[in-house]
Amino acid sequence: MQVHQLIRINELASHKGQRGLIPVSPATLWRWVKAGKFPEPIRLSDRVTAWEASKVNAWIQSQSGEARA
Repeated sequence: MQVHQLIRINELASHKGQRGLIPVSPATLWRWVKAGKFPEPIRLSDRVTAWEASKVNAWIQSQSGEARA
């Protein structure tokens, strides 16, 4: 069985007084998901959503590569 590390929105996006892994608001992050610019989350229940850490890290790496180009 493969275990995936998950990241919740509170850790991922920035909130008042707290910087997230990605320095954007939760609303921006959800817009990116809807537009296909950010990985799709996993719905764990009706009110709990998370992202696979490996997909988020891959996305971050791809963005840093685009910034250099």
